[in-house]
Amino acid sequence: MTHDRPVFGIVLMLGFCVLAPLGDAMAKLLGETTPLGLLVTVRFAAQALVLIPLIVLTGRPWRMSGRILRLTVIRTLLHIVGITAMFSALKFLPMADAIAIAFVMPFIMLLLGKFVLGEEVGIRRLAACIVGFAGTLLVIQPSFAEVGAPALLPLIVAVVFALFMLVTRQIAKETDPVSLQAVSGVFATLILAPVLLVGTQLDIWEISVILPGPDMYWLLFAIGALGTIAHLLMTWSLRYAPAATLAPMQYLEIPVATLIGWMIFSDLPDGLAAIGIAITIAAGLYVILRERATARSAPTETPA
Repeated sequence: MTHDRPVFGIVLMLGFCVLAPLGDAMAKLLGETTPLGLLVTVRFAAQALVLIPLIVLTGRPWRMSGRILRLTVIRTLLHIVGITAMFSALKFLPMADAIAIAFVMPFIMLLLGKFVLGEEVGIRRLAACIVGFAGTLLVIQPSFAEVGAPALLPLIVAVVFALFMLVTRQIAKETDPVSLQAVSGVFATLILAPVLLVGTQLDIWEISVILPGPDMYWLLFAIGALGTIAHLLMTWSLRYAPAATLAPMQYLEIPVATLIGWMIFSDLPDGLAAIGIAITIAAGLYVILRERATARSAPTETPA
């Protein structure tokens, strides 16, 4: 049994908050010259290539059947759609804006929990959801004025990944996280490879196999490797520290993305977007704190 080591868990989560935006930066760098379909396919193929040797070396269980297999396929399809929408958004938006808008996901999960799963959600957390959406709209507004409909792509990312997390929650206790990621990488590659072949035959640029220059191959692999390692760090962090401790740390991804976007692309959110990002972060942290307080008080409400 793994004992809690909160400091180590926090360090692992910090690693996620740095590596995930770095992977997004690689995708943004290649987005102008490399077809979107190829970027997404390589992202999942690298995930499989990184994790399959780990499964073989550690002897982890990976076979799936029945309900678990069906949910894993659904989870993989959602993951493909979410990654595709995020990589598309990064072609049009500064990194900080795209990631901040996508951070409306916790609010969507809260609402799905209330209206789909029938979970109890108090009025203060619902109010925080409304405030968080308002902050997100402030981030979207200048981006929408500049690039139009693509500014809404991170909202698609948020909705899809909220559903992705709900499906993951249904199978998390019955699957090994490393094996789940590896199998998902294989499934996604098998789904996307025929699409690329058809796109190449029909000369559809966005889903064609058009490789960048040889000096950019490392960026292609880095997209998948960074994304895979980042999500492994997040998964492992939950083994050493409670989710309530780690959840606020995830919001550090926004300032890290802002810094990376400024250093690589000279992108910074404008004044209105910066205010919206601050409101979104504040509302999200409030929701997390309320979740923690509710979880802490729940046992005291049960008679001894």
